Amino acid sequence: MGLVQYEVAKMASTVFLSTISSPPLSSSFTGDYVASSRCFIGAPVASSSSPSLLSGKKNSYPLRKFHVSAKKVSGLEEAIRIRRMREAEASSKVKRTPPLRRGRVSPRLLVPHHIPKPPYAESGVLPDISPDFQIPSPEGLVKMRAACELAARVLNFAGTFVKPSVTTNEIDKAVHDMIVEAGAYPSPLGYGGFPKSVCTSVNECMCHGIPDSRQLQSGDIINIDVTVYLDGYHGDTSRTFFCGEVDEGFKRLVKVVTEECLENGIAVCKDGASFKKIGKTISEHAEKCGYNVVERFVGHGVGPVFHSEPLIYHYRNDEPGHMVEGQTFTIEPILTIGTTECVTWPDNWTTLTADGGVAAQFEHTILITRTGSEILTIC
Repeated sequence: MGLVQYEVAKMASTVFLSTISSPPLSSSFTGDYVASSRCFIGAPVASSSSPSLLSGKKNSYPLRKFHVSAKKVSGLEEAIRIRRMREAEASSKVKRTPPLRRGRVSPRLLVPHHIPKPPYAESGVLPDISPDFQIPSPEGLVKMRAACELAARVLNFAGTFVKPSVTTNEIDKAVHDMIVEAGAYPSPLGYGGFPKSVCTSVNECMCHGIPDSRQLQSGDIINIDVTVYLDGYHGDTSRTFFCGEVDEGFKRLVKVVTEECLENGIAVCKDGASFKKIGKTISEHAEKCGYNVVERFVGHGVGPVFHSEPLIYHYRNDEPGHMVEGQTFTIEPILTIGTTECVTWPDNWTTLTADGGVAAQFEHTILITRTGSEILTIC
């Protein structure tokens, strides 16, 4: 279950240049030229001092004075500009499913009193992000492995319910019952007031979808995000599943690109590696395949605490920090076919793509080792 990243705007310096040109240009002309790391945007400016015609010369044109502005941008800003342009082009071509509509949300399911609960379970208050890295002790790591293995088994089980006419409410109940029967607590339940035991994000829902009475349709894709709290440790994982006959473009987004982005991001992890390598690697693969990485949601440290530092950015960034052997955190990229801009429903959880294009996500909890990393959320 991911976190929301808070964006900070950065100022860019602007310089203004002037030039004089002789070729004719329409007064409505707007140019867009990119050279190196500067973007130039120019438009003609009328000049009262210029002669209306070059004397004695047939087919000559008046001199035009131009005002050209140059905005100096970084390589990262330039990459973002190109991505926005690509998103605009893709949005007009992307296949869309019928718009997602909110169904009826059933009451919160109960957890037996004897099952240990995380501190936030009853308060309904969204906890602060812990500043501490999660580095389990040898005994703690045994418990962490058990929690992650259970989460993986529950996710596999949940996937068997992804069929036309099944509701996400039914998936929630199946997940809840399996977790409770294992003596664990479903971590999303009560987290910041979240009313369900699992997140089910269908089609254009990026993440944090609340299970309800909507029936799955053939052609849907659905991300199921499972987190369990077992013996004092959280295990967090998610996967995007196909329901019935799914569009080939959607399949490519899910299996060929998003899942590979997660695998590539994990592959660069090891003791001493910089966290920003994860975002760079994921962005390169997504862009090469023509898809876009959502910046708003991030991975996070996980262990005895559900969400902690480090925050894992899945896009190019210059954030400091290096991985440490024994550390546990999630990587959970979300990719879209169209825009990465989003809208959030009044429930303050369900987040959709602004253009209605589908989104896909995969997530694992990993352990950093001296020579690489170990995926904990497998069974």
